[in-house]
Amino acid sequence: MIQRRTALSISIVLASGCGSWQRVGQPENSPHPATTVARLFDATTAYRSMGSLVGSGALPFVASVRYLAGPSPDSTLALFGLSLTNQTLSFAHRGSDFVAEYHVEATFRTDSVGAAPVRQIASDEEIRVRHFRETLRTDESVIYKKFVTLSPGSYLVSVTVRDRNSPAFSRAERLDTAPRFSGPSLSRPVAVYTSEGRTRRSDTPRLVANPRATLPYGSDSMRFYIERYETGPGVLIARVVDGTDKELWRDSVHLTGDSGIAAATLIVAPGNLPVGQAELQTVAAGGGDTTRTRFLVSFSNQWVITNFEEMAGLLRYFDRQDWVDSLKRAAPDRRPEIWREFWKATDPNPITPENEALDEYFRRVQEANVRFQDEGEPGWLTERGEVLITLGEPDEMLDMSNGVDRSGLRVLRWTYTQDRLVLFFEDQNGFGRFRLTPSSRAEYQRVLARVRRINQ
Repeated sequence: MIQRRTALSISIVLASGCGSWQRVGQPENSPHPATTVARLFDATTAYRSMGSLVGSGALPFVASVRYLAGPSPDSTLALFGLSLTNQTLSFAHRGSDFVAEYHVEATFRTDSVGAAPVRQIASDEEIRVRHFRETLRTDESVIYKKFVTLSPGSYLVSVTVRDRNSPAFSRAERLDTAPRFSGPSLSRPVAVYTSEGRTRRSDTPRLVANPRATLPYGSDSMRFYIERYETGPGVLIARVVDGTDKELWRDSVHLTGDSGIAAATLIVAPGNLPVGQAELQTVAAGGGDTTRTRFLVSFSNQWVITNFEEMAGLLRYFDRQDWVDSLKRAAPDRRPEIWREFWKATDPNPITPENEALDEYFRRVQEANVRFQDEGEPGWLTERGEVLITLGEPDEMLDMSNGVDRSGLRVLRWTYTQDRLVLFFEDQNGFGRFRLTPSSRAEYQRVLARVRRINQ
């Protein structure tokens, strides 16, 4: 089983309901992998469709606003959560630590033009890690959260995040509605990492938000916090459905509390949940309104791929082709198990939450797609892309003889000094589509086979 390897090694700073949580330590008709790469590295569409605020650019983030009952029937408690990765922040070496600082602003305005902020969050935060490698983490390593009380109604929510040690910043905004909790009612499930229920509406629940609401495929469980008002304890029925309302998972949980407020934490075990977006539905056992929230089952919260065949196709150049073949051959009901085994077998550093081999592989896929997009096909599917992904950056890249050899063809030469390998790419048709010469292809395959033997 793939473990998150982070839940027990976090440092939590929660003061007055805010702070940073630092996590230390397809079928035959599926889209061709070439169409998937953009979505692989840009999760914006997926998270926005789930109701999240997504900041892109130099300082990407994912933020969410979730609602519970406020102290009175005319108030709503909003939980603002924001997710960052260490890699996007600028760290400085201070003493024995590496320190990054960022600024968060979130405003809630009524949806009327030019309205002044009704509520505003402004906070300076500090991230401190002991080892340089932790500054490079690309997983969801920092979580900021704060509760604010609002009047029920519609709001324009705007979020800005700034790196206090660099010019990097990012913004996002969306319209949202703070619901009214009056009379018997049930909150929407709130994705959380940790939760501790409250016994009075005037209290603030102790929650660590999960802004991305992403469950790694075949991984550990995902938690959702839910409250029921003016009804008392009882049993809650929960089920997960896909886009066609097909039931994928069902369970029940007991709410604890009194007639004013009762709470429970739902634990959704991944089991055989398929990759993709899913919906968690909750309803009291005796009937009533159903509340819903969406979450994502993905191979990683970094790589938002929502199709098993897409993932297998994107791994066509990965060193461990024995494991890639196992993924391709896996029956649907065994895919989570095979993926867990794949992750474990290919992870060079099991004590970290990342699989560094996969991270580096997809970094190269992304780089190839950007650098070699002039050949009329996705850069990662070109022969230059193939070599870059499998062998990495060459020691020397040379456009030969002003780009033309004696035969009139444009030729590129790549040199890998340590591997004693020199490769020649020819533009055989004059349209900028470079192919390895036959002798270079043979030499490349020979070196690649040796590299893969070493890496196994």
